[in-house]
Amino acid sequence: MIHLYSANDHLVAVLDGQAYRIEMTLDALFTAENPFALLMARIAKANPTNEPSHPRAPIQSQEVWAAGVTYYRSRTARIEESTSSGGATFYDRVYHAERPELFFKATPHRVVGPGEPVRIRRDSKWNVPEPELTLAINSRGRVFGYTVGNDMSSRDIEGENPLYLPQAKVYLGSAALGPALLITEKPLPPTTEIALSIRRDGGEVFAGTTTIDQIKRTFSSLAEYLFRENEFPHGCYLMTGTGVVPPDGFTLRSGDEIRITIAPIGTLVNSVT
Repeated sequence: MIHLYSANDHLVAVLDGQAYRIEMTLDALFTAENPFALLMARIAKANPTNEPSHPRAPIQSQEVWAAGVTYYRSRTARIEESTSSGGATFYDRVYHAERPELFFKATPHRVVGPGEPVRIRRDSKWNVPEPELTLAINSRGRVFGYTVGNDMSSRDIEGENPLYLPQAKVYLGSAALGPALLITEKPLPPTTEIALSIRRDGGEVFAGTTTIDQIKRTFSSLAEYLFRENEFPHGCYLMTGTGVVPPDGFTLRSGDEIRITIAPIGTLVNSVT
């Protein structure tokens, strides 16, 4: 199990508590046939270093995509927000369908890293974070790692009309990734917990947890559908959906702090602007 951090001009791999400076790009890792084996070989020849104090988002040329309605709680929330638009049945149907909902989320320049601010849209009044286990998939369609993702969402815009999904999901600062990319040859345990905490004015205003065994679909199936009739020359990230949804009366405010923890990976912290 390797924790990989993105520094200013290099990568830092942490294995068994020791950090190593890796002179390699993320693009090279995502295009490798076996990213874990490649990184282990580089670690064997690398010099020890310190863990970066301010890691960047672990992304270079990768697109970020997302899967929707993979948790029952997400299905329920999407139905509730879309009842007035007549689109509620779409989400119930996709939850039970063989084909998943997959949508484009962000290009690298729209992604922020740990400690950087995510954004809420000026033309939206109902905004929430969506804490998600995010898959790292190489250019051959193989899932080789995981990171923490925040799929920022404007619920009122999507709820007005499902066709507005791209505007509700894709905008500058709409996604966050980090703090590390966990690279492992073993799948994460089904009991792996995703925890969300939102703080405002020094106090916690929302907290929730879920586990990845609540995801309806397998990761291999999501990756296979994403790569159908498509290619990703530099690999990609795929957010796997959220099972933690704040209540309908809650919306983010500028100045809030969002903390998403997936214990094997770390805690992603972002402010809101």
